[in-house]
Amino acid sequence: MKSNNLLWRWLGFIFVLSFGALGYLGWQIYQSAPPIPNQVVTTKGEVLFTGEQIRQGQQVWLAAGGQQQGSVWGHGAYLAPDWSADWLHREAVALRELRAKAIKSDPAALSAGERGAVDASLKEEMRANTYDAATGNVTVSPQRAQAIRETAAHYLALFGNDQSLDKLRSQYSMVEDNVPDRADREALAAFFFWTSWSATTDRPGETGLSYTSNWPHEPLVGNTLTASAAVWSMASIILLLAAIAAMLWLFGAGKHEDEPQPPKADPLAGVVATPSMKATRKYFFVVVGLILLQIAMGILTAHYTVEGNALFGIPLGEVLPYVTSRTIHTQVGIFWIATAWLATGLYLAPMLGGKEPKFQKLGVDFLFYALVAIVVGSTATGWLGTLQRSGTDFSFWLGNQGLEFTSMGRIWQYLLFVGLILWAVLLGRALWPALKTPSESRGLIAMVFLSATCIAGFYATSLTWGQHTHYSMVEYWRWWLVHLWVEGFFEVFATAAIALIFTKVGLVRASSANRAIVAETIVFLFGGILGTLHHLYFTGTPTSVIAIGAVFSALEVVPLTLIGLEALATWRRTQGVAWLQAYKWPVLFFVAVGFWNTVGAGLLGFAINPPAALYYVQGLNMTPAHGHAALFGVYGMLGIGLMLFCLRGLYARHLHADNLLKPAFWALNIGLAGMVFLSLLPAGIYQAWASITEGLWYARSPEIVQSAVMHTLVWMRVPGDIVFAGGAAILAVYVLRLLGRGGRREAKVPVGAATARR
Repeated sequence: MKSNNLLWRWLGFIFVLSFGALGYLGWQIYQSAPPIPNQVVTTKGEVLFTGEQIRQGQQVWLAAGGQQQGSVWGHGAYLAPDWSADWLHREAVALRELRAKAIKSDPAALSAGERGAVDASLKEEMRANTYDAATGNVTVSPQRAQAIRETAAHYLALFGNDQSLDKLRSQYSMVEDNVPDRADREALAAFFFWTSWSATTDRPGETGLSYTSNWPHEPLVGNTLTASAAVWSMASIILLLAAIAAMLWLFGAGKHEDEPQPPKADPLAGVVATPSMKATRKYFFVVVGLILLQIAMGILTAHYTVEGNALFGIPLGEVLPYVTSRTIHTQVGIFWIATAWLATGLYLAPMLGGKEPKFQKLGVDFLFYALVAIVVGSTATGWLGTLQRSGTDFSFWLGNQGLEFTSMGRIWQYLLFVGLILWAVLLGRALWPALKTPSESRGLIAMVFLSATCIAGFYATSLTWGQHTHYSMVEYWRWWLVHLWVEGFFEVFATAAIALIFTKVGLVRASSANRAIVAETIVFLFGGILGTLHHLYFTGTPTSVIAIGAVFSALEVVPLTLIGLEALATWRRTQGVAWLQAYKWPVLFFVAVGFWNTVGAGLLGFAINPPAALYYVQGLNMTPAHGHAALFGVYGMLGIGLMLFCLRGLYARHLHADNLLKPAFWALNIGLAGMVFLSLLPAGIYQAWASITEGLWYARSPEIVQSAVMHTLVWMRVPGDIVFAGGAAILAVYVLRLLGRGGRREAKVPVGAATARR
């Protein structure tokens, strides 16, 4: 008991200290973010852009698709360019051409010395920080002003309806007249210029270090890997190896309790599902529908890569453009995983608490229909807003905010926040009897409740940015939500829920599970909270973000190895016990979580986490390779496993078609592996080669993205996609066969009888 109390104190200390450090670094980011000038002017006083245009341009870009249509500073979609890198290269080439022509009318006739002088003067001008804090102005030469005008003209035409760029729009899967108003297009160009200016301009008092730590790689202007990024990358690798070795040594050298012997009969066989537990059935049917929708949108989005805005000749992009299909694909993935986990909490709570609170079913039903309204409403308004070019205000409040994984309009975010608070209240009131009563499982139940409270409370981070918030701060708060909410507290919640499930069926002792979960949460949050910073290396943040992000993101990988070992050990304990075969497939999905945690989140995640690696591959297909393996492989498999466990208790055993779960399990895992290792990862490696040798602009250009090699790799997804979709379809058949068949037969043992034995 004393050791458990000590672990809880350490958990609280790590929590407070880590979030204090993350908050302090947020303040540093705010202080040192690239300045938005009042005006961009020439040395002759001619105004090119205003600060108001830059701010408005940020809103215009987000409303036009934002991170679902290309990326800025490496964050976003992968088909259209990274607009920061694209502008930077176009402007540098235009300025070099102008400077060369100033020497000779035929630039090809320049001598080697003259070309060297042009290149040197180009770097000098592009890197010079001419921001004047007193006036708030950035000053450029007349030659650079001309290069800026030429570059801006390209984007005015591209986001308009210039017919000469139809092929390029198709290659980017962009619609014609994406930004109809010329003033908005001019503001968009101002924003793209500012993101490029931040990426190449030296910070005050620094030489050779831009506001984005020299990202993207662009040799023309001297954007190359910094020494600090290289040093901290090496430090992170050494730390990772040392931490894993220490963890394995402690795990192997520590005293191990004898493995518990599973009971002779199913401890949960006599549990009667309460009305609120039965009310969670509909959540799981919605989960299956959302899985199928996500897969359909993923297939369509991938196909747009090779056929622009069409599907085998059908101009589907006119009614379902790339921006919409990708938004639905990414957002629905979060929706169905979260729904599965929320429903699991609502199912387990009365069982753990020992009784059904008054009006609990009413609350569960109300929450379900509220969540359905939010999912349908936010998807519909986002789609319609994109089709109708409804403008910046509509996009921010009701439509598509243009931010990856957090795209729904602000009103929908408010409603979802209220829904999550309601979920935490429903969970807490059902768990309260168990939280008040001393038991071996109380620590696990407390962890479920605390993580649920954090899930509800930390969703408030999605409400922290506004329409006029500096883009560096938008990214800072967005990753609080995406990383800490999804990859942090939801994972703690799910891990504690699995531990409770295993203790209930006798696979793990409650006392050892208590210690293990708190200890693993300490290790996970120690690396995970500050590990958030690895997403922010190149988003206009100080170099301290690189140092801290590199070190702590390496530590994130450490507990993932242990989870894989524990999952394998648990699976072995299920062998040879007849009644445990009823839980075979939920447990196997949990084992798959351990595998993908190690491979997808650990191996592929660390492959891109060190600053030196991410410098070259941020915004390339290495990221979706990690993302697919981690998001579906870890959180998706976890959601499916939890769903199968709950359905096992909600329907009589003879109603379950277990013969369908074997092909579903293997098809989902083999299909996911094929998708990642036959297509996404090779595509990412191919792009990384282009990024290292030429620059990021080239890796994201049509010359690479629309090359024969990349098209072949896209088609290589087809076998994996078919197998994966087949597995999802079989899973849907399994779940839908239960629909309408009625609940499990009422047993004589009340809910509290099972929980009394905990």
